[in-house]
Amino acid sequence: MTDTAAILSHLKAEQDAASGAGHGIKADEWERLVSRLGRNPNLVELGIYSVMWSEHCSYKSSRRHLSKFPTKGPRVIQGPGENAGVIDIGDGQAAIFKMESHNHPSYIEPYQGAATGVGGILRDVFTMGARPVALVNALRFGDPSHPKTRQLVSGVVAGIGGYGNCVGVPTVAGETQFDEGYNGNILVNAMAVGLADQDKIFYARGALPGLPILYVGSKTGRDGIHGATMASAEFTEGEEDNRPTVQVGDPFTEKLLIEACLELMATDAIQSIQDMGAAGLTSSSVEMADKGGVGIEMDLDKVPQRETGMTAYEIMLSESQERMLMILKPGKEAVAKAIFDKWDLDAEVIGITTETGRLVLKQFGEVVCDIPVAPLGEDAPNYDRPWTEPPKRPAFDIAKHPAPANYADVLVKLMSTPDMASKRWVWEQYDRHVMNDTIDSSQSGGDAAIVRVHGTNKALAICSDCNPHYVSADPYEGGKQAVAEAYRNLSSVGATPIAITDNLNFGNPEKPATMGYIVKAIEGMAEACRVLNFPVVSGNVSLYNETDGKAIPPTPVVGGVGLIEDLSKIATLKGAQPGDALVLIGETEADFGASLYARKWLGLKGDDLGPPPPVDLETEIANAAAVRTLISSGAVHAVHDVSDGGLAAAAAEMALAGNVGVTLDLGDRLARIGALAALFSESQGRYLVAAKSEDAVFDLIGDVPALYVGSVDNTGAITLLHDVRKGEKTVLPLKTLREVHEGWLPGYMNAVD
Repeated sequence: MTDTAAILSHLKAEQDAASGAGHGIKADEWERLVSRLGRNPNLVELGIYSVMWSEHCSYKSSRRHLSKFPTKGPRVIQGPGENAGVIDIGDGQAAIFKMESHNHPSYIEPYQGAATGVGGILRDVFTMGARPVALVNALRFGDPSHPKTRQLVSGVVAGIGGYGNCVGVPTVAGETQFDEGYNGNILVNAMAVGLADQDKIFYARGALPGLPILYVGSKTGRDGIHGATMASAEFTEGEEDNRPTVQVGDPFTEKLLIEACLELMATDAIQSIQDMGAAGLTSSSVEMADKGGVGIEMDLDKVPQRETGMTAYEIMLSESQERMLMILKPGKEAVAKAIFDKWDLDAEVIGITTETGRLVLKQFGEVVCDIPVAPLGEDAPNYDRPWTEPPKRPAFDIAKHPAPANYADVLVKLMSTPDMASKRWVWEQYDRHVMNDTIDSSQSGGDAAIVRVHGTNKALAICSDCNPHYVSADPYEGGKQAVAEAYRNLSSVGATPIAITDNLNFGNPEKPATMGYIVKAIEGMAEACRVLNFPVVSGNVSLYNETDGKAIPPTPVVGGVGLIEDLSKIATLKGAQPGDALVLIGETEADFGASLYARKWLGLKGDDLGPPPPVDLETEIANAAAVRTLISSGAVHAVHDVSDGGLAAAAAEMALAGNVGVTLDLGDRLARIGALAALFSESQGRYLVAAKSEDAVFDLIGDVPALYVGSVDNTGAITLLHDVRKGEKTVLPLKTLREVHEGWLPGYMNAVD
């Protein structure tokens, strides 16, 4: 080779590598790509590799750690690896559910980002043959004082409500938190739950050679191109103007798609099915081919397109919404097309499965892509990222801080903070009762939502949980706590916890410190899942949630699902009645580390907050079983788990929900730790129950620790008896507490900057 030719060849290689870098492919990945392909890729092939090897699609930084999760159990039908997880709920029925993130798109374009997050997670569920019956969302926004927060809250909530309400699926549970750590990256995690018969579940796996590939749903446009790649990179301030990568949703088309797919599924036409989510036609075709061990050949001229002049690159990477890809059984094309024509949806055969193990794409009669499938799927990069052990915080000593002069002032302060304040303004924008099977929603009256299994006397309990402050303080204990909190919330309504889905939201995994939080949080969650027999059946990882190098607080969200066998045996927050005894299940210690009291009353931050309260998983099992026994026996009118804000906050929420007065009698019974700890400690594994008879409670729960802590009354106030002997007490009118608790968010959203 001449010197000139060598120089030109070197320059060409540099240009190719630079093009790879422009697609998010790093130098070592470029070498891997070229070695797998045996040549440099063309632009279409490069785009396909870039999205399939993105963090969002390949989980390349987390796959080896996700394998630590227990994924099997007596009720698990399908664990991770399919569109959603599947559990056995008896009587030949199954619940199908999953949670996913739409964080980056929702920051850029809050309405459409949140709306299409809802649409995407619904497709994950009905792709498997389930009729969606419930939606859940877990939202994290920046500090209320941040100039973007109010607009983001407004847009996200409107997007979730607009899509869910129009598609006709109730939004029944969720959580909304505010913290300055989310100023540059909000979190929008969406969960969907559906019901199906166990013998009518559909999978992405199972494709065979020689079968037709059917594209159904909306036409393909240019919206959402490289959305998966965007979700796999950090933000830089100002990139919120990058709107072309945000998809546009149409809930009315989604409703048609649900009905058409379920109708086709009632025939014997489908061999394999996958929704077109992140990476669109690329991921759906590659994933079905990879799981089936087949090749795929597609003619892109046959793809329904709503814009003219679309290139193969654009068609393959578009993330236009409301689309599905199916592999049909032989001779079923006409049956399928007739059904989709009936529902006024596009349905076109665009290709065929092959024995080659390759993805071959043609456009205008020319081959524009010819690459092996395997390197795009399971053979994608799988990193063992270096990580450092998260630092341990020094112990927190509440005695070093001055005691408050008035406990009522503390309770008012805590109950009116953005995290604890009522989210009525949010959930009243969601249709919670469409389909007529929502017994209770977690937003308006229970620790978990209760959704009847249609036509039966049983129900699903559904919740979403994470305390990022605990995870920041100690990711292992915080990860355990997120799982245990979901376990408690399901038990609090009388459900037997069955399984979880998760959404692991973190910053840049290439930073060892961040990777350390990811690893330890997963290990803590895995330990809790193992001990509680609460396996992971589906989930999502969302990394690179940081802007200009500043990461979000580590936020591993847990979506829990449990089963209620008999709807006559449930409990909520709202049932407490005057004359009921208040009994605290579980032990209380002076656990103030990372607590709401330390953060909001004392104003502490960072290491000064100390470590979170420890989680004893065996205690969690015993205490939860005791609570479920109390509920099934009919001994309690109301139940609430004790979490943020401690016993005082739990009692206040029970009083507000039931519109009753409560008196907390603390002096003699909790003197060992003092009134402050008795009221505001966040010791784990605890429940507050309102019972007809305290003696009946003690008789039913055996050796589980429990303590009479007060009573329900009709005084219209929350009364705190600090010391009965001295007659010390604080009286807080319920009306005063309700005004600050329910008034903060409407006041904030109605304010004018």
